Amino acid sequence: MPLTLDDTARFLRSVHPYDALEASQLEKLAPRFDLRVIDAGQTVYRFGDTLEGLYIVHDGAIDVFDESGTPVSLLGPRNSFGERGLMRDGTAVTTAVAIKPTTLMMLPRDVFHDVVATYPAVARFFDRTRSTQPRANDLATSRVETLMATTPETCGLDDDARSAAQKMRDRRISSVCVMDGDALAGIVTLRDISGKVVAGGLPGDTALSRIMTPDPLTLAPSAIGSDVLHAMMERRIGHIPIVDAGRLVGIVTQTDLTRFQAVSSAELVSRIAEAQTAAEMARVTAEIPQLLVQLVAGGNRHEVTTRLITDIADCVTRRLLALAEQDLGPAPVPYLWLACGSQGRQEQTGVSDQDNCLILDDAVTREQMPYFEKLAAFVCDGLDTCGYVYCPGDMMATNPRWCQPLSVWRGYFKGWIATPDPMAQMLASVMFDLRPIGGDHRLFDGLQAETLRAASANSIFVAHMVSNSLKHAPPLGLLRGIATIRSGEHRNTLDLKHNGVVPVVDLGRVYALQGRLATVNTRARIEAAGKAGVLSTSGARDLLDAYDVIAETRLEHQTRLIRSGRKPDNFLAPSALSDFERSHMRDAFVVIKTLQSAVGQGRGMLS
Repeated sequence: MPLTLDDTARFLRSVHPYDALEASQLEKLAPRFDLRVIDAGQTVYRFGDTLEGLYIVHDGAIDVFDESGTPVSLLGPRNSFGERGLMRDGTAVTTAVAIKPTTLMMLPRDVFHDVVATYPAVARFFDRTRSTQPRANDLATSRVETLMATTPETCGLDDDARSAAQKMRDRRISSVCVMDGDALAGIVTLRDISGKVVAGGLPGDTALSRIMTPDPLTLAPSAIGSDVLHAMMERRIGHIPIVDAGRLVGIVTQTDLTRFQAVSSAELVSRIAEAQTAAEMARVTAEIPQLLVQLVAGGNRHEVTTRLITDIADCVTRRLLALAEQDLGPAPVPYLWLACGSQGRQEQTGVSDQDNCLILDDAVTREQMPYFEKLAAFVCDGLDTCGYVYCPGDMMATNPRWCQPLSVWRGYFKGWIATPDPMAQMLASVMFDLRPIGGDHRLFDGLQAETLRAASANSIFVAHMVSNSLKHAPPLGLLRGIATIRSGEHRNTLDLKHNGVVPVVDLGRVYALQGRLATVNTRARIEAAGKAGVLSTSGARDLLDAYDVIAETRLEHQTRLIRSGRKPDNFLAPSALSDFERSHMRDAFVVIKTLQSAVGQGRGMLS
């Protein structure tokens, strides 16, 4: 059935970056798309062709191949393709082929460039694809261990077809692995049951040894996604057991490949934007660990990965604010919801609590405060439901101290700067990472700039902030070897957060204060400090390299835990690192310690 303009606009509303456009803008954009119906096996374009435009999959599936013919992506509904070529010289840098009947929405080339020039939100998105496009769902570079199901269902050689079919029905799976003791003997799929037992007239108690595919093709966990795609295409199979040193450790199916491609930050954001309850959003945020695994497996840099993870938290917050207003009615005065901590810095990983506050317009009255108390409770409770647990230090908008008019907030910062006691230092450190999330951003416009000016001009306050930044030391022992936690639950491990990432975060905050730099992201602060002369060029480069080593190691550690079915944390056993990795980690800690010493001695720079 042809798509109406309303259908097209509604569909675009669920696709990033068009979901950032206003309804009136989408109504103007919808008629500019052409509808293309592609048959299975039909080529949309080949490498080197002149692109007609940007394509969006409405329904169906598209295989994308690189110049050498290696499969690099399997695209489903809402995925775009062709943008990389359009943002360069208009020449296709891949080949796209439909693997089943597919409906495409095509935005002609000249219209695409017009849209990019007209809508800043679209421009920012596609400009990012030119250089830092996340490779989250790149099958060609993702290891099989990130794709596979880690608990394959098994049966014995003497088990019968009926029991195997019942297992597949109950588990909602399409195959079982047949074991001879601990060894993989074969595989039985639903197709085997329907084709050999049902259609073949065999009884339900037929032994699986009679209908299985014996000695099936297997792959190792170290194989990559393109190995799976090639094997499935060549042999026309849909299930590949994964075996490590003779032991069955997982299975990859066509469904797993499709699911891998479907999970993206844009897809999660789209679903959150349509959710009607916190419980619905929680079902979406439950997929964040898998997204984290895919982003890391795809080779994305840590600052890209954490930015995308944080974007989801931002979207959840804004959606909860909208739902709260639906429930409570419009706010009586303007307000601004802000995030601090890792969300404020756009550095969330797989382990994040919530840190937030509310700035209210000074016109708010005592009688209107209960509205904002209810708003804060609605949003903070919703965030907790979605996995962003309550802040242990009660740094949340539900705490009356952090839900105040703008004039009170100005008083807070003025007092902390004038009297920098330990509590003031701690609070100022948190609040210097504030970032507006939802509401009237004008309430924050002047506050940050005036606070930076006042704070940087107070040498005593700056000295106290420097001292505060040195409280978290990198884990270096005698002769600058790596020192682990000595006792407790995490004995003999490194705390990659408090002794690795946090010291860099604290240094970045000090540099931002000294240079009156408005950015709150740690990596951006260090880069800006180097450009502004707050930190020497070599010092900035060394600190960025050190930060990258620690942050990347932290994310890789968390993804290993997720893949093994455990909750991610920040505690890494040095034995999990190779000698080469330990050496680089130690060097990173030395750089941080050296720069902490420079800041502590008032030099600030490392030549």
